[in-house]
Amino acid sequence: YAAERRSIEEALTTAQNVGDTDRVRALGAFLRPGRRFLYFDPRGNGRAVEVIGDLTRARRIAVLVPGADTTLTTFDSRGSQPWSTPGGGAQALYAQATRSPSPHPDLAVVAWLGYAAPETFSNDVLTDERAGEGGKELRRFLNGVHTVNPSAHVGLLCHSYGSVVCGRAALDGPDNAAWRQVTDIALYGSPGTTAPTAAKLSSTARIWAGRGTTDWMEDVPHVRIFGLGLGPDPVSPAFGARVFDAGTGGHSGYLRPGSTSLRNLTTIALGHPTEVTPPSP
Repeated sequence: YAAERRSIEEALTTAQNVGDTDRVRALGAFLRPGRRFLYFDPRGNGRAVEVIGDLTRARRIAVLVPGADTTLTTFDSRGSQPWSTPGGGAQALYAQATRSPSPHPDLAVVAWLGYAAPETFSNDVLTDERAGEGGKELRRFLNGVHTVNPSAHVGLLCHSYGSVVCGRAALDGPDNAAWRQVTDIALYGSPGTTAPTAAKLSSTARIWAGRGTTDWMEDVPHVRIFGLGLGPDPVSPAFGARVFDAGTGGHSGYLRPGSTSLRNLTTIALGHPTEVTPPSP
């Protein structure tokens, strides 16, 4: 963590020298006391991996995989909805877990921006090219987790285009010991995963899907033809995922404190499938 902190300090100095006020604000927040980054790369739009909790001793590890428009400058801040960012969402999830009826100090939460996320209004979100690269990086990260904590169980919480990243990680990598640590994959606000069914993603992990009732993703065509499109809707019965109640929120509201979606995603992260509530009939 110390080496990455020095890298952040150097990037902050560079941002100050060139007058990049957005990045100065973001990197200054990264350096607040108590924050720990496992990985940091300031090149381009940047990449960062933050850890909350003890990654080496946790019995459960939740990895938040964000979607489009996620950069270093939006890692913590996006309008008035901090929970819609990797950093803010990870904090909300960890807080929900530690104040649940049975607090779980053995949980670690990872805000994983380990790939070059596409822009929402770009051709990149129509294909899985960025997700393919991201899937390889996610697999590499999970291999590292297995090295330092081979007994932990991992939950992947995959939002929006991040669910495509999780899909490619599942489809393209080997069924090795690191991947078998993944017990749960939650797809929320998802445009698809490129997989035709949930069963194709894993033979061992529980596959969950949820969408808020006001999420515009419902109106996105869920098709895949000649490499364009991202495949079936994960909340459709034909896909075969375990559908959970994601409440009434929109595309950015899944990790909002107090929400039904946050409660269910936290329950999934903690590995309590019987406590996850389904949507109302």
